[in-house]
Amino acid sequence: MGVRTETLPRRSESAATGRRIVRAALRGWATGDLVDTAELVVTELIANAVQHARCDSVRLTVRRNEDGGVHIAVTDRSHRVPVLRQPGPAGQTGRGLAIVDGLAARWGHDPLPWGKRVWAELRDPS
Repeated sequence: MGVRTETLPRRSESAATGRRIVRAALRGWATGDLVDTAELVVTELIANAVQHARCDSVRLTVRRNEDGGVHIAVTDRSHRVPVLRQPGPAGQTGRGLAIVDGLAARWGHDPLPWGKRVWAELRDPS
C-alpha cells in the first residue's frame, strides 16, 4: 500500500497539480490503467472544493488500496455537504459529482470537526 498527500492552494490551477500528483503516484504503484479515470475524478473533487470551500488550501490524498484500487480524497475546511445534482442540458455547473458518481466504484464524504473530506474509490479494471 502507498500514500501520497499534498496541500494545495484553493485555486482552479490546483486541479492540474492534482492530476500530476495522481498520475505520478499511480504510475509508481503500477496502477496505470486507472490514470485517466483518476485524473478526471481528482479534477472534479478539487474543482468542487475550489468552488464551495472558503479556506486558503485543500488537502489531496491518494492511497493505493490492498485490492489494487485507488482512494482519492480532497479535504477542506467547509462543513457544506456535497450534493449530487443532475443539471439540465443548459446548466453550466453542477456536473462534477455526477461525473465522480459515474466513474467511481463508490464515493462519499466524511464530516470532520473543522470541515469535510470528499473521497472516491476506483477499482482496477483488470
